[in-house]
Amino acid sequence: MFFRRHSDKADALKAVPLFNDLNQKQMNQLARHATEVTIEAGTILAKQGSYGLEFMYIVDGQARVEKNGKTINHLSKGDFFGEISLIDGGLRTATVIAETKITLLVVHKQSFDHMLDAMEGLERKILLALCKYLRSTEER
Repeated sequence: MFFRRHSDKADALKAVPLFNDLNQKQMNQLARHATEVTIEAGTILAKQGSYGLEFMYIVDGQARVEKNGKTINHLSKGDFFGEISLIDGGLRTATVIAETKITLLVVHKQSFDHMLDAMEGLERKILLALCKYLRSTEER
């Protein structure tokens, strides 16, 4: 177990562009909804074409990203995926496979949606952060 307190989870998740404009109260709430899980190597974490119902932040370990059966990226500590599906619940655009034993922080869409409904102003912050993230991606 890597995280003993919600504040430790909040600190880790603060590095995610979608969440880095949230205030401490909002980050702590997000951390309460983040579940730490450890998964064995070879496990499919997200499958291209399936519905995405969670966001995953890599605490430790490595994963590879495949699109149409070809490796397009490698992920490791501090990387994340599923942020768009967390918002829209749409289909996954790639498959992510654990290459090593991997520890993740997982936020499920249902919990995230509950937070959006319960915390005034959170939707706007997430929307603005998403726009900023998309702009930076386009510039690269």
